[in-house]
Amino acid sequence: MEQHKTGTLYLCATPIGNLEDITYRVLRTLKEVDLIAAEDTRNSIRLLNHFEIKTPMTSYHEYNKIDKAYQLVAKMREGKNIALITDAGTPGISDPGEDIVRICYEEGIPVTSLPGAAACITALTMSGLPTRRFAFEAFLPKDKKEHQAVLEELKTETRTIIIYEAPHHLVRTLQELSDALGGDRRLTICRELTKRHEEKLQMTLADSLSYYEVNEPRGEYVLIIAGRSREEMKKEEQAGWEALSLEEHMAHYESQGIDRKEAMKRVAKDRGVSKRDIYQALLK
Repeated sequence: MEQHKTGTLYLCATPIGNLEDITYRVLRTLKEVDLIAAEDTRNSIRLLNHFEIKTPMTSYHEYNKIDKAYQLVAKMREGKNIALITDAGTPGISDPGEDIVRICYEEGIPVTSLPGAAACITALTMSGLPTRRFAFEAFLPKDKKEHQAVLEELKTETRTIIIYEAPHHLVRTLQELSDALGGDRRLTICRELTKRHEEKLQMTLADSLSYYEVNEPRGEYVLIIAGRSREEMKKEEQAGWEALSLEEHMAHYESQGIDRKEAMKRVAKDRGVSKRDIYQALLK
């Protein structure tokens, strides 16, 4: 392990279900560091016992994340190396790990990440939906205004969307997504990732609501939702412009001080026709 004047924070990815999904590097680091900071020590002790890791452990979670971060930074200033682990997956992804990383940078403490399992990437790659561009939303916000604001933003999101959800909130979230995005929007529902009863369901949002009327949600879910088609958005925008008369459309731009020649150019682009077509239609 590298030696520093101060200690280092190691972000160690742990399995999301299958215990074999842990790297040799993470196991070695967990054995060599001076302290392991865990989101839930009761959960993590089973992992450490399984791999016969005896390193001391302390809690680092949502309710102590700021004060405890500074306590851990003080230890690293003394030269102690600390590993951060979450309940499952990669620290810093939808958990308080992002706060201690930020504080370490502010305090000049080295940080490194040891890659491994992450539920969002695992689900995305097996979803059958486009993977080149994606928007990770994690759990939708609890605050009502922020929750609604995110749903509004998702209406025009063209990237594949990733959302986490617990079983007792799944149906409500699927209903909200169906209302916001449309029942015909495609998605892949992933459940119990890497475990024996792993499940992937490809369907529409409307179909998912029908499915869970007769199938009780169980386990943790990752929803991979198709983004909005740019072509579809363009057609809707074009239809909106075509609802105006040519004179009204021209007036829209000319009222902004745009000269008639440029206004015709913009109207033509909005309607998906040539500038000559607009010129001749206006002459008539």
